[in-house]
Amino acid sequence: MARQLTLDLPLRPALGRDDFFVSTANAGALAQIDGWCDWAFGKLILTGPEGAGKTHLAHVWADMTGARLVAAADLDAKSLEALAFAPAVVVEDADSVAGHPAREEALFHLHNALLQTGAPLLLTAREAPSRWGMDLPDLASRMGQAGIARLDPPDDALLQAVMMKRAVDRQLALTPAILGFAAPRLERSFAAADAFIARVDSLSLSDQRKPTLAHARIALALAAEAADPSS
Repeated sequence: MARQLTLDLPLRPALGRDDFFVSTANAGALAQIDGWCDWAFGKLILTGPEGAGKTHLAHVWADMTGARLVAAADLDAKSLEALAFAPAVVVEDADSVAGHPAREEALFHLHNALLQTGAPLLLTAREAPSRWGMDLPDLASRMGQAGIARLDPPDDALLQAVMMKRAVDRQLALTPAILGFAAPRLERSFAAADAFIARVDSLSLSDQRKPTLAHARIALALAAEAADPSS
């Protein structure tokens, strides 16, 4: 069978509440996000490994509160002017300010400005602030006051739900057998799930066939090769 040329077109990520699948890996963190009115000192740090869903949950909260979102790497004096009077703020990858004096100073002043207005602050990070290695003692003290919500790596049920959603977005007909075969063999991250779906989609289009277990096996093998180029 002639193989079909495929185009790797980016898909816009779905980051709404209806697209956030709940499992034991994230139910506790979601409950803390929903209870934002009761956060101690009006702030919470959402932690978890790369690909656990921190950005998605941050967007869910931003939709609830009208929060402005900013990457910690973009914090500076100019951004403070725009954020100081926001109804709420999300700072993503907040742990990346550590070791950067200007960013640490900017986050410290943003925190204090929001405290003055009573606006809540959500920060995302890989680990709790005690492990960030901040040089500014006042910032470390303020971050130490925040509550911590933890997102664990996605379990099989959550990975399967996310993969099914990504497949539907691509109009890709994945069977329960393919999902059940792939989920336990994937790295525990949404990024790995997205890459797997993209590979299966490409293989299926190239073969001009519906996705099969053979496509899933090849996609998993390609993922293993990408993770360990020396193998």
